[in-house]
Amino acid sequence: MSTANPRVRWLLRRGMKELDVVVTRYYEQHYPNVSEAEQATFVNLLETVEDPDIWSWVMDYSPVPAEYADVIERLRVHS
Repeated sequence: MSTANPRVRWLLRRGMKELDVVVTRYYEQHYPNVSEAEQATFVNLLETVEDPDIWSWVMDYSPVPAEYADVIERLRVHS
């Protein structure tokens, strides 16, 4: 899948600049090469989870729900 998906690009615009950087790096470096299931999980994360929760998981401040574990682990590489 191309990284030119405008819908997903819009979802990358978060309320926290730090999170913008992390999710954009993941999107550009991993999203095109991961499974459709992981792509769907990433999009679901962006659509349904609040920024403070995502940031807390990325920074390992709180436990990550199992459904997002793989995506959050990849996001941590870019934090």
